[in-house]
Amino acid sequence: MKDENCGYCMRGELLDKFGIYICDLEVSTLILFKEQSKKGRCIVAYKDHVSEIVDISDEERNKFFADVTRAARAIHKAFAPDKLNYGMYGDTGCHLHVHLCPKYRDGDEWGGTFTMNPQKVYLTDEQYAEMIDKIKAAL
Repeated sequence: MKDENCGYCMRGELLDKFGIYICDLEVSTLILFKEQSKKGRCIVAYKDHVSEIVDISDEERNKFFADVTRAARAIHKAFAPDKLNYGMYGDTGCHLHVHLCPKYRDGDEWGGTFTMNPQKVYLTDEQYAEMIDKIKAAL
């Protein structure tokens, strides 16, 4: 099931506003978050347009969290953060997804909750491509 107003479902221009497709995982999609004040920040979005973790079967939930774990390991390997924060929100974009937000002791917001979209750091297409290559190599 897809929602034509959802960037996770439709990709294209809707996704381009905030993220870059990296690859498909077993039951989800891995997306690089364009705002990179937290180097390596990604999103794992479930394959179908469901709002809540309780909307999928236990088997699908386990596969989804296996995808989240796989992505988290890749981010740790590629960027060596001191901590990875996990955020599951979706008040306005009701598509099951997890933000994987690397935190660095010498970076901003250490010891606090990450800002959803601080609008501070955007990269060139080449820099995004390099990050995506590092993540794919680490998967």
